[in-house]
Amino acid sequence: MTQRVDLATVMDRLAIDEVVTGYAVAVDDGDWGAYRALFTPEGRADYRASGGIEGPAAEVADWLAQTMQLFPVRQHLIVNRRLRLQDLGGYPGDGAEVQADYINPMRLESGEDFVSGGRYTFGLLRTDSVWRLSSVVIQEKWRRAGGALGDG
Repeated sequence: MTQRVDLATVMDRLAIDEVVTGYAVAVDDGDWGAYRALFTPEGRADYRASGGIEGPAAEVADWLAQTMQLFPVRQHLIVNRRLRLQDLGGYPGDGAEVQADYINPMRLESGEDFVSGGRYTFGLLRTDSVWRLSSVVIQEKWRRAGGALGDG
């Protein structure tokens, strides 16, 4: 690879990381306009493994807006990100996949804590020189409800 290709790859990795972080922030802040803007027009999200729905990102955003009202406090921590960029014979393509683990502590309106963890798979496409989500699939591995983690 040339230095130009190496630099482009680093820039792609940083831009993709920004999309994944933007996803967590949008959900945690309840910014459903920002959530929708992260996706391609055909983008889809699948939350069935955690008891949710699957469908076009705009419809899922509406469902999330309603469902997340039950959790006035929430914080996604997305870690252990493994990124695979499309490889076009030594040059990066316009597709990528990120698998990342998450832990998601939330607090119900009742004051009880709810914590879950699992893995996301993010599909991304470069459109108009901008990386966007083409898919989000959640695979919840565990959850714990009840009690309080501490006063916050």
